[in-house]
Amino acid sequence: MFPKWFSKWNSEHPTNIYGPGILVGGVGGAVVVAALLVSWGQPFATDSLQTGPRGTGMSVPEFEADLATPDPAIEAVFENQPFLPQGDEPLARDIYENVQVLGDLTEDNFNRLMLAMTEWVAPDEGCAYCHGDVELEEYGSDDLYTKVVSRRMIEMTQNINENWDGHVNANKEVGVTCYTCHRGENVPSDIWFRLGPLTSATAGWSAVQNRVTVQSQSTSLPSDALESYLLEYERIGVHNLESRVSEDVTDPDVPTWQNTERTYSLMNYFSNSLGVNCVFCHNSRAFYDPAQVTPQWSTASLGIAMVQEMNNDYLVPLKDVYPEHRLGPVFADAPKAACKTCHKGYQQPLQGLNVIADWPELATTGAPDYAPATQ
Repeated sequence: MFPKWFSKWNSEHPTNIYGPGILVGGVGGAVVVAALLVSWGQPFATDSLQTGPRGTGMSVPEFEADLATPDPAIEAVFENQPFLPQGDEPLARDIYENVQVLGDLTEDNFNRLMLAMTEWVAPDEGCAYCHGDVELEEYGSDDLYTKVVSRRMIEMTQNINENWDGHVNANKEVGVTCYTCHRGENVPSDIWFRLGPLTSATAGWSAVQNRVTVQSQSTSLPSDALESYLLEYERIGVHNLESRVSEDVTDPDVPTWQNTERTYSLMNYFSNSLGVNCVFCHNSRAFYDPAQVTPQWSTASLGIAMVQEMNNDYLVPLKDVYPEHRLGPVFADAPKAACKTCHKGYQQPLQGLNVIADWPELATTGAPDYAPATQ
């Protein structure tokens, strides 16, 4: 098949052709695959959410297979339509003792909601988680801290649904219930506590960064971003974008480089909490121009203010109610909430499922509106 001179030369100069052959074959195969990807396109179908003007890269792409995969927690969400009050039923506050919230509900709707809360928060322990292993006549007691906390959490849930509609229902009616955060667990996942200085060997700025923490999303960014911005109302901002400006860094209205890094830490937390990238809220060519942000920026801004109120008005004041083992490991502070406590990595908690439809008792601090449930 080959010329005699070639066979003779090859026999006199033997060599291992397998190594180079495998290398050439591997490189050639990679080139072919790359060419096919370029000519045929992405083999896995994707979809994208356009967050701003086309041509600016302002979109959030996701694989369609991932979008079609529901949040597994949705399986535990159940429907339970309320009983339409007739107007002459006895109310919960007239039947049971020490009903400080939800007392204006009928007995049937009160018990319906109590059973649902049990499934949302303590499916294994049942009613005893808040009331203890006692007779029904003793359920009015506030001996267990869990009952005192749950009462305040009902008020917080009603406040969120009633006063933070612009964030919770930005796209459509969704609402929140206890299950939005708890997901069948006594203590919601993704709560947080203050960390303070991470090392006593250094002082100042270096004491709160360059350490892997949950709050910093395992980066070297500052670990006190949640504490500063979602608890202490500090201004979220970055250093002046102009060079060589004359500013007094001791002025509280002047963001320093340290504030900038803390802001990046918070933004990184936002992205991970919602499973999105920066252009979900910001314009990629004008990150710092508030006139060119996306509609989601306003929704997120309301969310920040909502969480600040939740932490300061509802969660932190419960510190003296909790037992020691429920407090933070460093400062013995009360557990606090942030974006991931509800979102769990999705753009909308439970992927935008309307969880409030069957629970008008949690939608307002006033009298429940049962009309939608009867239509």
